[in-house]
Amino acid sequence: MKKKFLGFGLGAIQSGLMLLESFKSGNFEKFVIVEINNELVKAVRNGRNTVTVNIATGNAIVKFTIPDIEIYNPLNSEDIPAINNAIKEADELATAIPSVNFYDVGENSIAKLLAKNIDGKKPQILYASENNNYAAEILFKNILQYTDKSHLNNFQILNTVIGKMSGIIQDKKIIKELALSPITTGSSSAFLVEEFNHIIISKIKLPEFRKGIEVFVEKENLLPFEEAKLFGHNAVHSMLGYLAHLKGYKYMSEIKRDRELWEYGERAFRKESGAFLLRKYKTLNEELFTEKGFTFYGDDLLKRMTNPFLRDEVNRICRDPLRKLGYDDRLIGTIREGLKQGVTATTLAKGVIGGICFIVNNKIKTNATKSLPALENIKQLDEKSIKSILFQIWKDAEDDGMKNRVLDIVLSQFEEVKEKFIKLTE
Repeated sequence: MKKKFLGFGLGAIQSGLMLLESFKSGNFEKFVIVEINNELVKAVRNGRNTVTVNIATGNAIVKFTIPDIEIYNPLNSEDIPAINNAIKEADELATAIPSVNFYDVGENSIAKLLAKNIDGKKPQILYASENNNYAAEILFKNILQYTDKSHLNNFQILNTVIGKMSGIIQDKKIIKELALSPITTGSSSAFLVEEFNHIIISKIKLPEFRKGIEVFVEKENLLPFEEAKLFGHNAVHSMLGYLAHLKGYKYMSEIKRDRELWEYGERAFRKESGAFLLRKYKTLNEELFTEKGFTFYGDDLLKRMTNPFLRDEVNRICRDPLRKLGYDDRLIGTIREGLKQGVTATTLAKGVIGGICFIVNNKIKTNATKSLPALENIKQLDEKSIKSILFQIWKDAEDDGMKNRVLDIVLSQFEEVKEKFIKLTE
């Protein structure tokens, strides 16, 4: 008997990964989406219940249309009975919403709907696709506010490591230039995702349960793979984005023609992120954490990050710099973790300087920049202002005694960045 799939949210990851892979597997006979954007719900229904995904391969964009989708809005009372029934019937579910903070928002929140309809009689799994290492645990805790734990004995929420680049394209010029198909008939936006589908998930513990999305890879311990994504994929991506911004590039694909930036990416993967991760996980019997495995991982990611068919904008990679320069986040986190393993991540430190330049150029306010009235542009950056901005960003971080060591590494790269990049803006 074929399975039934239900997804919460209809964004690029839900459509271009969860929904797409469940359909392509051939193991499912029913597809249900729960989405609070009523205009999108209406559009899919008016579009003959189909969703189209544009998939960027290495040399073209291919289109894939998923038919026969049932879509319901939990904010519409008349849709609730169908949602309740779909949750009870579903074998595999997936959340793909902007943040774990939305798990329990509203009268018919995801947590409440699941608590109401999961009864423990039917084995069910849920892929938590939000960008949070503890998404599964957070959602489970939210659900427990509304039901007894015994009702969840046959229900498992899985964490995921999703290194797939994707987005919603709304720019009419790009849609036309790339000949993208809209999300559905009449829609003005398009889903554009890369074809990558090697997704790591938690080990399924339910007895004899076989997942329908067979391409997903189960791992007993996700932490090493989560760190490879954060301190490898995310760190190098941000570093390249901030330095590409200083060079005036609009799209990440322009890095393909920039030998210096390309070599920075290779060095960061092999000599910094990869070097410390291989030392940290040297006893782990996983191909990724070998010199050959991580070199392939880095080389493959560089090609994917700069895929011209993704039309990935530099500004998208650079957004939210206050979070990305956080003490526990991708760039600073890699520098700190590297120090613990005897690796000095100077290349990624250049990305930190680039991130600070992005903050100043875009006049993103921190208490530090407010206290520096003379800092009108990046040409006025000096070591004192860099220290002030970083310490302000890190002010709530626990003091592990490494802040000054990290700062020294960042400042050691300032003159080189100023000469090679900031000078370009003159």
